[in-house]
Amino acid sequence: MKRILIVDDDVAVTNYFKVFLMQTGLFDSTVVNDSREVEGLLERENLDLILLDMDMPNVSGMDILRAMRDKGDDTPVVVLTGVSDVDLAVKAMKLGAFDYLIKPIDDDKLLEVLDNALEHSVLRRTISDLPTELTKKDLAYASAFEYFPTQDQKMIRLFHQAENLASSDLNIFIWGESGTGKEALARAIHQASPRRDKPFVALEADSQTTESFPAFFFGQARDWSGTRKETPGLIDEVNKGTLFLNNVDALALPVQVRLKRVIQTGEYYREHSTRIRKVDVRIIVSSTKDLTKPEYADDFNRDLLYHLMVNSIEIPALRERSVDISLLAEFFMKEEAEKVGKKITGFEEEFLELITNYRFPDNVQELRTIVAGAVANAQHETISASSLPPYILKRIEPEKDAAAFQPRRVEEVVREHVGKTLDHFRGDRERAAEALGITAKKLDKLLQ
Repeated sequence: MKRILIVDDDVAVTNYFKVFLMQTGLFDSTVVNDSREVEGLLERENLDLILLDMDMPNVSGMDILRAMRDKGDDTPVVVLTGVSDVDLAVKAMKLGAFDYLIKPIDDDKLLEVLDNALEHSVLRRTISDLPTELTKKDLAYASAFEYFPTQDQKMIRLFHQAENLASSDLNIFIWGESGTGKEALARAIHQASPRRDKPFVALEADSQTTESFPAFFFGQARDWSGTRKETPGLIDEVNKGTLFLNNVDALALPVQVRLKRVIQTGEYYREHSTRIRKVDVRIIVSSTKDLTKPEYADDFNRDLLYHLMVNSIEIPALRERSVDISLLAEFFMKEEAEKVGKKITGFEEEFLELITNYRFPDNVQELRTIVAGAVANAQHETISASSLPPYILKRIEPEKDAAAFQPRRVEEVVREHVGKTLDHFRGDRERAAEALGITAKKLDKLLQ
């Protein structure tokens, strides 16, 4: 049985939850009506889950969440709030709460949210308990990640995180720069999931106009005159499968609200219809933007964002894992050579040195394009630096010099220069001070 703490100043509410959860046979409940008792209880008890009211006298639910965050307590928390306090609930999720429930609470919905919170907690702890050194061979579904050649431990750890999330039905937010492979990772998650034999659909969120997107995505109902036919939407086609929404921040706010309902309840309605429909779909979204920043507050629904961010994966830029550049280049070279029917055995050393010193603003996608062009232009079995596009060669040298520069503290530079000057004049302070353009007294202070 899972140990759950129920915190609410309303005795009737806590008594109801305690009896209901006890009847399920799944939970051992502890009830607290005075929020001042929570801090001590958290220190004494080993809990699996917390059901926390936001609006309480003495110590508010928000205060308890902040205290838990400051102490590094990662016990999953589901907050309770009234209809008018949704903004407060979203702020609670920003502080680490898993989800929120609006009173009065449906029993089935309560169990569903508690189950998801426990599942998320198990996955998070599994990920945090992974050993420091990992390999792709340790993956249960290594074949799902075969299009991600890597030697970088950050990426291998990311694959293990993705595989753990894949085993659940939790929705996922993938973010990273353009060209890092967000869609490829979403496909890998689908292939590693129990839905692998069901449809996977990838959609650019800005592929339709603002006006046409709702009907395209959710479908539309037949009108009373029969001039408009009943049309299913994309979401119907992906039922039982996985939907990947790239650049989710491009969705209009009304669509974001409807998407949130799909994520929370699996419910949606077609355009020009009030009939509620159900769909079983796992949703993975991505963005190149850090949507938690204040500048996006008016453009992206905060409630939807924090429901998605609970399970988020950040793909590092290619320049942050330069150890993978030559490995990826060879992978793409073999792939492209097979496509065009060329016999290519490898790269010349200069080619690899140049691309390793390039920063790849468009990341892995840009590397793929560069290698494809190099294969197409190759005149021999090995690819030379002359196969690189001119714009790459123009950018590499300045970037190489910039990469070689290492900022240092002023006092460190001064100390080194003064020391070398003294060595040059064999410890003659007068001559050293003259060469440095300072007085002997100033030199003495520097030496001190």
